[in-house]
Amino acid sequence: MTSLRFDGAKDTDAKRLATLRVNAMRPSLEAVGRFNQERARRRFLDSFVPADTTLVLSGNQLLGFFAVQDRGDHLYLDHLYVAPDQQGGGIGSLILHCVLRDAAERDLPVRLMALKDSPANAFYRQHGFEVTGQEEFDTLYQWVPPPK
Repeated sequence: MTSLRFDGAKDTDAKRLATLRVNAMRPSLEAVGRFNQERARRRFLDSFVPADTTLVLSGNQLLGFFAVQDRGDHLYLDHLYVAPDQQGGGIGSLILHCVLRDAAERDLPVRLMALKDSPANAFYRQHGFEVTGQEEFDTLYQWVPPPK
């Protein structure tokens, strides 16, 4: 794997992160008949919080990003996207390992939601997440740190 670095996001990163999100989600959204590029961009831009968002870079190349919100009793993984040409190389697993390690050190569960029928569901299950609920378009997950 290429040498990676994590950097905090800035307000000026919003548009390029929205583009990466749309490109990463497009196949899954098309598969369920819900792809709308403008809606996908707007949903991200309307809720973008730079302080919660971390860029994954190799040199100046944006490979992916993730956003974690501390909700007091749990961490919420709001976003985890890897550029389509970088998927399958372990970047997502590396990101998730970092998030889970932080959660375990803080003794907090991690919660998230994934689009039903998306490959992301298998990814999260493979990393120890369990289904906690279903919504119309999403599956809800939780990972609980092992006892200390």
